Amino acid sequence: MKNVVHFGAGNIGRGFIGALFSQSGYHVTFIDIADEIISKLNEEKAYKVRTAEDQPTVIEIQNVSGLNNIKQEKEVIKAIEEAVYITTAIGPNILPHIAPLIAKGLQSRLNVTNEKVYVIACENQISATDILKGHILKNMPEDAAGNMEGKVHFFNSAVDRIVPIQDNKNSLDVLVEPYFEWVVETTEDIPAVEGMTKVADLAPFIERKLFTVNTGHAVTAYFGYLDGKETIDQTLNDPSIYEKVKATIEETGAYLTKRYELNEVEHQTYIKKILGRFQNQHLHDDVTRVGRSPLRKLGAEDRLVKPLVEAKKLGLSYQNLASAIAACLLFDVQGDPEAVELQKMIQEHGVTHVLKEVSHLDETDEVVKTIVEKYESYKAEYRK
Repeated sequence: MKNVVHFGAGNIGRGFIGALFSQSGYHVTFIDIADEIISKLNEEKAYKVRTAEDQPTVIEIQNVSGLNNIKQEKEVIKAIEEAVYITTAIGPNILPHIAPLIAKGLQSRLNVTNEKVYVIACENQISATDILKGHILKNMPEDAAGNMEGKVHFFNSAVDRIVPIQDNKNSLDVLVEPYFEWVVETTEDIPAVEGMTKVADLAPFIERKLFTVNTGHAVTAYFGYLDGKETIDQTLNDPSIYEKVKATIEETGAYLTKRYELNEVEHQTYIKKILGRFQNQHLHDDVTRVGRSPLRKLGAEDRLVKPLVEAKKLGLSYQNLASAIAACLLFDVQGDPEAVELQKMIQEHGVTHVLKEVSHLDETDEVVKTIVEKYESYKAEYRK
């Protein structure tokens, strides 16, 4: 049986990428620091994935095990030596922390086999695998890095599946939405994985996903939070907020169709499908979970600022995106460290400072003035 090493044994790792590998006949070794999950994987060697719909599909995921990357470094290195794929679903911010161990594993692997291995970071981040590769190379001597040529292959990917926070503390079972998409950028003939789509150019797919799904999800969360809503489905079933979210991802859609020459009718259908996914009452996803990490989401290359900047360059409308950014700036959840830091930055230095330092927007740009005006308007309306 072929082996896969997957970093991230959380709900997304188990319910999406790890599950697809298992269904494709691979043994999946999950790597994580969560002792309870790792122990359960080794004890039970299986779990169930259930789809969130009226008549759910339940899939038994087998051939799984777990290793703790802090306590079992040697075992992880051994697993990397024997793997066909090395994948991640662990969060973009964690990639630098796992790179040193992957580097050790790859160096050891190069000493024992010339078999090809494929590294794919399955994260909500443009060029996530390139980022991971950069961190891996920093942790390898030049000669070892040179030896990877033709043996270690790095592919960028786009992933899309909503996996809500769920009360499964005593179970490995995972609830997921029925829809999923996993697109990998390669023209090579690589080992088959059920549910993986290969494309020569990932850019249209990853930007379509990030600036429709991720933008729409975040915008729903921020407007829902301002309006006192608890869940994403509850928020999007409010007609006024639905129209705000729809208008926002229609702005990103205008950029995407112009930039990548997408079919406008097909993209409108895609937008409608995405909004319908967010309205799925079986997911019952908290707005505070979806809106978390606002500093990352306000980044220059992320889901709110990047499409606004690109739309402006093309002479397209960006007013709804500016409104979404303003709503994000008012995300004040005490349990979210980034939200706390964001509010501290605003209190001490002002909104313009945040947009300059976090979003890399020129403080003299008309865009910044627009965002600040919308921020003050929402603050007056919702913070009475």
